Amino acid sequence: MLVDDILQSKGTVVHTIPAYARLSEAVDILNANNIGAVVVTDRSGAVIGILSERDIVRQLGVHGADALDLEIGDSMSSAVITCTRSTSVAMLAERMTEYRIRHIPVIENGDLLGIVSIGDVVKRKIEETEQEADAMREYIASV
Repeated sequence: MLVDDILQSKGTVVHTIPAYARLSEAVDILNANNIGAVVVTDRSGAVIGILSERDIVRQLGVHGADALDLEIGDSMSSAVITCTRSTSVAMLAERMTEYRIRHIPVIENGDLLGIVSIGDVVKRKIEETEQEADAMREYIASV
C-alpha cells in the first residue's frame, strides 16, 4: 500500500501558513479545521517547515500566553521529513516512529501534494489487516 492510496481516499487539502504569521493564527487554523499540524511555506509557496500542536505547547511552556504572539518561523520544526506518493505506508510508519512525528507532507518535484497523519496510517493498516483476515476466512472456507 502506498501514500497515493491514502491521498486518493482522504484528499489532498493541506493547510499552510507563512513563517511570519503568529502562533495565534496557527492555533485558529488548527482549531477551525480540527487538525494537528500546519505546513509552513515561504512567499513562493515552498515548504520550509511544519508547525504541530507539540511545537505550540513547547512555546506555551516557555513563554506562557505571550507565546501566541511569536512568529511561526521561531517555533516551527524546520527539518521537515517528507515523502512522495510512491512511499509505502510501512516506510511512512517507520519514519513516523523513528522521528517521533505525527504528520508528513507529501512532496514531489518541490510541489506540496498532500499531508499524511499517523491517524491516516493507522486507519490504512487496520483496513489492510481486515482485508487479509477476510481473505484468510474465504480461503479456509473454500478448502
